[in-house]
Amino acid sequence: MDDKQIVDRIGHLADEERRLEEAHSSDGLSDEEQEKLHAIEVSLDQCWDLLRQRRARRNAGQDPDEAEVRPASTVENYRQ
Repeated sequence: MDDKQIVDRIGHLADEERRLEEAHSSDGLSDEEQEKLHAIEVSLDQCWDLLRQRRARRNAGQDPDEAEVRPASTVENYRQ
């Protein structure tokens, strides 16, 4: 995936996250919807991480295509 594809994926996931939250803002999410929302959030974190990796590799004169999607357990434990 190149940078544009990653950014497009981030936009798609963010839209899906927003639709899910807005559709159930008054009555809350079902367990299934909560799981879906969590999966979207993890995917967003992975996409952002991949994009940052690619940019860092490019800035360091390395091949951005060697960046890899990190496991959810890694990206979900970053300190912010």
